[in-house]
Amino acid sequence: MKKQIGINWLVVVILLLYSPFLWSQDNIDSVFNQAPPNIGLLKKKVEAHPDSLSYHEAYIKAAGLDSPAVIKQYTQWTLKFPKNAIVPFALGKAYEDQESPKAKPYLLKAVQLNPGLTEAWGGLWIDAERWGDFAGSRDYLKKAVASDSSNANYAFYYASSFNDVDSAKYYSMSLDVAKRFPNNERGAQALYWLGVRSKKKVDKLTYFKKLKDDFPPAKFRWSASGMNSYFDLLLPDAPEQALRLAQDMMQDTSNAKDWAKPLEWAQKFKEAGEFMQSGKPADALNILEAIRLPWYYKTSGELTLLMAKARDCMGQTQAAFDSLVSAFCKRPTVAIREAIRQYGKKLGQSSQQTDAYLIKHLLDQAEPATPFTLANYGKPGKTSLSEYQGKVVLLTYWFPGCGPCRGEFPHFEHVVCKFDKKLLAYIGINIEPSQNDYVVPFLKTSGYSFTALEEEKDRYKGNMDNRNAAPVNFLIDQKGNLIFSNFRTDGDNEEDLEMMIRMLLKI
Repeated sequence: MKKQIGINWLVVVILLLYSPFLWSQDNIDSVFNQAPPNIGLLKKKVEAHPDSLSYHEAYIKAAGLDSPAVIKQYTQWTLKFPKNAIVPFALGKAYEDQESPKAKPYLLKAVQLNPGLTEAWGGLWIDAERWGDFAGSRDYLKKAVASDSSNANYAFYYASSFNDVDSAKYYSMSLDVAKRFPNNERGAQALYWLGVRSKKKVDKLTYFKKLKDDFPPAKFRWSASGMNSYFDLLLPDAPEQALRLAQDMMQDTSNAKDWAKPLEWAQKFKEAGEFMQSGKPADALNILEAIRLPWYYKTSGELTLLMAKARDCMGQTQAAFDSLVSAFCKRPTVAIREAIRQYGKKLGQSSQQTDAYLIKHLLDQAEPATPFTLANYGKPGKTSLSEYQGKVVLLTYWFPGCGPCRGEFPHFEHVVCKFDKKLLAYIGINIEPSQNDYVVPFLKTSGYSFTALEEEKDRYKGNMDNRNAAPVNFLIDQKGNLIFSNFRTDGDNEEDLEMMIRMLLKI
């Protein structure tokens, strides 16, 4: 291997030596004279232009944000330029960009000096989210919007901040964002999230259609993304409309390649539906079995149910039952569980017998959850998984700066609150110890009920490995067996998580 590396480097050197373009004088200077940044010169530039955020950023990058010299220097600059808001803002922004708990005092100082500094209010908003202060974060967003009503970013985020506290206000404000910013991605994004977050399918379809009509997918990235969700909604029940949508999307040549498969899926769903209606379930099944949907498509569950229905219509009820049991163990949903019960009834089983069979199947595949012992933010010492024997355990990997984690927590809480804490333990492992200062305040201020543990670097995680990602979720039964892995919970499937927990409580 070392010999091969040496040969490769020799080839590179020869190519470089004989390339007149690469070895022009300008390029020689740029390769060999790349001196480290002159921190002294950058300091002089900041002092000559204290309002220049770019000079501040260059200095902080060169000197190192974690350097004590930087803090000392900014203390001096704060005294030298006592009325300049950019000086504290530059340092606060640098900390905020790193998701550091150190950001807040500098950002507060910046808005104290200049209440019209919109981006400082924006930094305080996202920082407050990491502290779990959601009411405070909304107030900061309100001030960001007041400081610049033409800023589409903060208009969108302010509207979105009401999603979990005042749904009527959230919907009206989001529609207003789409109306006021018809040429901005944030307008499209507002409609996209209205479509995603709406509870009723008819409302979802309405918002996605409006997104397509008001924000052409060829022009707006959020609209183009929304068309995938729109297609996913249409596919199982209205394949003809899904087909037309795919055809429309392929009119844009830049999208043609991405929509070739969806076009094929829509055609197959349409054909399969026609075969089912004409009493030819075997032909329908042949078509449905050839469809390979992405894992994130919610229609994947519908496809599984359709194939089971075709098998049942062919007189293969046992095969339909078995296929759904297998699917449930991989991706459990209430809809699949109910279908299993229906086919079980045709096979002479009661709901209780069917559920018991499902649980046995899950346990046959289960493995003991990989143990852990980690520091507990809420009390001295460490906490081990073994301490939760006798309880079902919902475990999530998270960190305070993780937006998707913060988005999932309300849905977990909606479910967890239905269970006695003597029966269900809820644990969150923080994978970013650099954000430790956020953790305890986050829990106290947000009111979220999970027990927070601190991840250890290079810990062996076995079958509960999050691969350094978040959020990643697991469910463990009362005997310490890992039953469900890598699921996500949102406003559309809280009932699935509740069902999973109730099943494990029966084990």
